[in-house]
Parts: sequence; structure tokens; C-alpha cells
Amino acid sequence: MTVPVRLVFSDVDETLIHCKSMFDFLDFHFVRTYGPRGALRAREMRENLAALTAGGTSREHANRVYYRAWAGEPAHEVAASGADWFAERSADERFYVRATRDALLGHRADGAAIVLVSGSFPAILDPIAADVGPAQVVCSLPEVRGGVLTGELVGEPVIGEEKRTAVRRLLRAHPHIDAADCHAYGDHVSDLPMLTEVGHPVVVGDPDLARRLPGSRFLPADAGAPSPVGD
Repeated sequence: MTVPVRLVFSDVDETLIHCKSMFDFLDFHFVRTYGPRGALRAREMRENLAALTAGGTSREHANRVYYRAWAGEPAHEVAASGADWFAERSADERFYVRATRDALLGHRADGAAIVLVSGSFPAILDPIAADVGPAQVVCSLPEVRGGVLTGELVGEPVIGEEKRTAVRRLLRAHPHIDAADCHAYGDHVSDLPMLTEVGHPVVVGDPDLARRLPGSRFLPADAGAPSPVGD
């Protein structure tokens, strides 16, 4: 097995891809599976999450609430929907943030191991990973019992401080790699715990956040994402 020369961590939503994948996929799956009834279910969940966020709930709690919408869904059907979602969305040239994708592919060509770090889940991330080729995906893991999603998570949602924990864990697993030589890409204040753990943080699309992080590099996002299902 090839030993990586460095680790490169990347958030996914609005860093590697333009859309908020969890909400876009929520609409995609429930509209495709249940029609108008599914569209209503997805919209109600999005409205509930918006109200929670407006009320000051943490992103970690909101992440857990999101996964409750999936309770009762067969895991294999959700995974199949994820593959179909990716095939449809990635056919649009605006799906990826091209600058980030190109940078990650460049790091990989130089011998780095790419790690996607996201609060999203495997049904969404596995097809992206198969395309971009990371060495590992660290993400929120929905609980499955009897082949069905329970609506709960196994472990913690990979949001905020949990991203720092993931970076530190992987660096411990690669003691030959110095954190100062590693890179991380993120777009949101919740990515700061990950970005501050490496020597080369890159802020995507938010110059104000880049100014808040000394030593960071700013990477402009390019053209916007295609419109999601249901909008």
C-alpha cells in the first residue's frame, strides 16, 4: 500500500460541491419515492430545521434532527437513490466547485491522501468519493437495523468540533505526517476546528472567513449550482 506524503482534508457541501447535499437529496429521494406526499414531508422537515436554526439550536442538534426524517427508509433504497442523485446532479457542469475539485485531484497526484469530512452521510458521499477518489470518508453514520434506517446516528454527527477530532485521529494514525504539511478546505465557520489543525488551511468562497483565519488561503467559488428538485 502506498504511504501518503501528507493528508488533505475537505468539507463537501459548498466546498467541493455547490449544493447543500443533505437538503437537495432529501427532496430528490422523497419526491421520487412518494411523489407529492414525499415533497410535503421533505418541505416540512426543511421548515422545521429552519425554525430550529432561527431559534439558535446548534448545528450538531440540527444534524441529528435531519436524520430523523429518514426513519423507516430501507437502507438499500436510500443508497440506490444516492447513486441516482449523483448521476443526475453531476451531469451538470456546475455540480462541483471546480477550483476545489481540481486542487484535490492535484494533491492526490502529488501523493497526498484525500479525506472527505462531512456531516452528510454515505448514500450521498459514496458516489462523490468514487468519482473524486479520496482515501477515506469521515461522515455522519445513520443507524441501520434490519436493513432499515432508524432515524438515529451511530456516534456523533461530523460537525464542528467533531471535525477537529477526526483530523487529530487521522494524524495520530499517520505519525510520519506533520500536521504543518497538511491542507484542509472548508467554507463555513463550523469548518474552523478542522482548518485550524493543519498548516495550510484554505477557505472556499468566503473572504470574510479567510480574513478571520491568519495564514489561510482564499479560494473563490465558481458558478452556482443547478436548482434542486422541488424548488
